[in-house]
Order: sequence, then structure tokens, then C-alpha cells
Amino acid sequence: MQRYEYKVIPAPQKGTKAKAKNAEDRFAASIEHVLNQMGEDGWEYQRAELLPSEERSGLTSSTVNWRNVLVFRRKVEVTFATTRSPSETPEGVALAQPVPGPESVVAPAPISQEVKEPPLSLKGSEAKIDPEEKP
Repeated sequence: MQRYEYKVIPAPQKGTKAKAKNAEDRFAASIEHVLNQMGEDGWEYQRAELLPSEERSGLTSSTVNWRNVLVFRRKVEVTFATTRSPSETPEGVALAQPVPGPESVVAPAPISQEVKEPPLSLKGSEAKIDPEEKP
């Protein structure tokens, strides 16, 4: 299975100084520069995303700003070769092994007395007083 690592960077917001006739061409040149620079480092361009970013505004409020980001990925070489046995740690210390239990297990004896349910409310939990009986 192929594994990748990803890198997300903010997209340029304005064009760089270049020999271009208009603002669109300067902006395209700045995007091209970023893509070529990331490509030289081995990053493959995936897509551009517009994502919300919640930021604080004042002491108690927040606002949502939308940010343009560029997503890149590159392959990660993963090798899972190991030379140690499964019962050793990297330091060579033996790992704990399970202790064998008894051959047969006996269930505990049933409870001899029924469990009384607790009252659902505290009302009436005091001793009941007969209304005709006066203290």
C-alpha cells in the first residue's frame, strides 16, 4: 500500500512583480512560481481549497474568514522489517507473558437474599405517620 504525506500552504493573494501585461498574468506567475518551487522539493500538486477559518474578533466575538490553500502530497517510503522477536522490547528486555489460568472455572453461588430497589424519590422515605395518631 502506498503512503503519502501532505502539505497545505496558503495560496498567494496577489501577483508578484513580473514582466506581465496585467494583474491576472502577474497573479498566474506567482501561482506558477509556488507550484514549481514545491515540485522541486518533490511535492505533487493536488488541488486548491477554499476553507473556513474561525478567528477572534474583539474580546468576546469571532468571525469566519475564508482562506484559499494549496494542497500538495508526496510518497513516503515505509518499510516494516524487524529483526527482533515478538517477545522482546527494543532494549532486549523480555516482555511480560500471560500466566495460564485454572483448567475450569466455577461460577459464584447465587445471592441468597433479593435485592431491594432504592426508592425513586426521597418523599415517603421517612417512617409513615398515621394521620389520626397525634404526637
